[in-house]
Amino acid sequence: MIDTKVAEKIILGVDPGTRIMGYGIISVVGSKMTLIQYGVIRLEKLSSHELKLKRIYERITQVIDEYLPDEMAIEAPFYGVNVQSMLKLGRAQGVAMAAALSREVSIVEYLPKKIKQSVTGNGNASKEQVAYMLENLFNQKLEKQFLDATDALAAAVCHYMHGNTKALTGNNSKKKGWEAFVSENPKRVK
Repeated sequence: MIDTKVAEKIILGVDPGTRIMGYGIISVVGSKMTLIQYGVIRLEKLSSHELKLKRIYERITQVIDEYLPDEMAIEAPFYGVNVQSMLKLGRAQGVAMAAALSREVSIVEYLPKKIKQSVTGNGNASKEQVAYMLENLFNQKLEKQFLDATDALAAAVCHYMHGNTKALTGNNSKKKGWEAFVSENPKRVK
């Protein structure tokens, strides 16, 4: 008997930031995407960079524990003029990735232009254009004050659209060793 059920995949998108970090969670069943949740982690009132990193780790871990994503799509750092800002942004991204890895969630990084291109067709689209396209895609109004969250949702949507992309970090399945090999390569095993 063939199992006709299509498995649900939960994707967590993250838009790293040191003042505001966005996150968005989507569900994919077959070719149907559904918005589950989106929001921001506010960091601007914390007094030190170390406290911000701690808060990022705690909140991303909480989001993962609550929604149990299968994969994380995260915006990769891009070139910036201010080296200190880029260093802090890289640390924020790394801590979010560490939270996912601590829960065995695989991670894929996407460049900002790739994310925007996937959602809007324009790699130079504004945050507002990305939000507008997501509203049309999910057929619901999104809160304009959460543009960092809509960028995170865009990362999740980008990942869905490029679903065959290999994770850069992490394990794509909970299986390890021969069990993983057999599961991932059924035609090679007799």
